[in-house]
Amino acid sequence: MVRIAVLISGFGSNLEAILEAVETGRLPGVTVAVVVSNRAEAYGIKRAIRHGVPVVYFPLAPYTKAGRSRREYDAQLAAILQAFDVEWVVQAGWMHVFSSAFLDRFPSRVVNLHPALPGQFPGTHAIERAYQAYRQGEITHTGVMVHLVPDEAVDAGPVVAQEVVPIFPEDTLEELEARIHAVEHRLLVQALYELCCASCDQTAGTSEVAAT
Repeated sequence: MVRIAVLISGFGSNLEAILEAVETGRLPGVTVAVVVSNRAEAYGIKRAIRHGVPVVYFPLAPYTKAGRSRREYDAQLAAILQAFDVEWVVQAGWMHVFSSAFLDRFPSRVVNLHPALPGQFPGTHAIERAYQAYRQGEITHTGVMVHLVPDEAVDAGPVVAQEVVPIFPEDTLEELEARIHAVEHRLLVQALYELCCASCDQTAGTSEVAAT
């Protein structure tokens, strides 16, 4: 069994996609060992509880207010996840860039989802920035990528999966967001299958995920 942690900061729709994939057998041999949120109001906490997954609320603010460093925070979070015997860490909307104090504990085992193509719109508000760039004639499309996190570079690292998302002239921002989120949910599950399941799923042949 491959144990993963999912880190969230908000609504948790990508967490929901992972949990449903685990429960329906599209991520065979995977279990979500723990969900961590750095925001108490994150709706994803309710999603995790509804699925019976342990939740840890671990905010950064108490560390910085106490004069402690981000590296100390990262090291403590890594220790928490190791206590749950976590093998893979999935950043699903997690609004925090990890230092080596965390990444060194999970070398090549931290996965990030970003609503843009490689090298485009790193950081926050990527969908809004892509939408404005399209309106200004700078781009013709945007996309989604899932990548590994080897270092502290923002939204950069070896790409596991990516997909172009078209932008249409009649799109509102809300319509573009909905289309991107739909791709995120599917692409993240596909990437996790390739990382966590493909090498050990000897009997299934072509997976349901790979066929979709």
